Amino acid sequence: MIIAVTRLAEKAGRDQATCARYGHSCRTVSPLAAEIYDNQIQAFVLEANRGAFDCIFFTSALPAEKVAPLLRTEARIIAIGPQTAHMLQEAGLKAETLPTFYSRDFVPYLGEWIEGRSIGIPRADVPNHALIQAIEDAGGVAYEYRCYGLIQTNTPLDLEGADAILFTSANSFMMAVWERSMEILPIAIGEITADAMRRGGIEPAVVGDGSLTGTLEALNRYIHRNTL
Repeated sequence: MIIAVTRLAEKAGRDQATCARYGHSCRTVSPLAAEIYDNQIQAFVLEANRGAFDCIFFTSALPAEKVAPLLRTEARIIAIGPQTAHMLQEAGLKAETLPTFYSRDFVPYLGEWIEGRSIGIPRADVPNHALIQAIEDAGGVAYEYRCYGLIQTNTPLDLEGADAILFTSANSFMMAVWERSMEILPIAIGEITADAMRRGGIEPAVVGDGSLTGTLEALNRYIHRNTL
């Protein structure tokens, strides 16, 4: 299949190689653009490098790409998924990876260790009240740094010749401009994105586990079922 993947251009990373491993090709379509906040990145790096954080949680690959090469810290570093972890490791940082791909699993992953710890979170300028509340309820202190904003491009997605469209986040679905009547297989990278699609009137044919690899595995199972 030819899959249109809704990513920030800066986060496309290894998508093409990953899709090829599962027998597909892909291209990036971007309903959103990133506006980098250099002052917030600098502020975060200064605090991290002076030892202000016991733990740093990277919730996506873009802040990892921008921040990791500048870090000189002994803090415990957690990545939300393998692509983010790869960015951190390329910068020479030792990173742990959550066993799932959702920020809600960050606090359960750390367990009792989080009590009394300071957690630095360089992230998009998108609220995640549930994550902050969970950290505070567990006895930790969260310090969010909004390192980049997400801007709706309002440009219709280029779906010419695509067999499927893979939405990688709820925001990428809600802000996408595309021809919904066309015959194309709608795919959600995970359950949160799937819920947003359903609220928007689109039932995903395939729902992944929050990762690209897991979604492609689910897609191949779907194709197998429907070609028997």
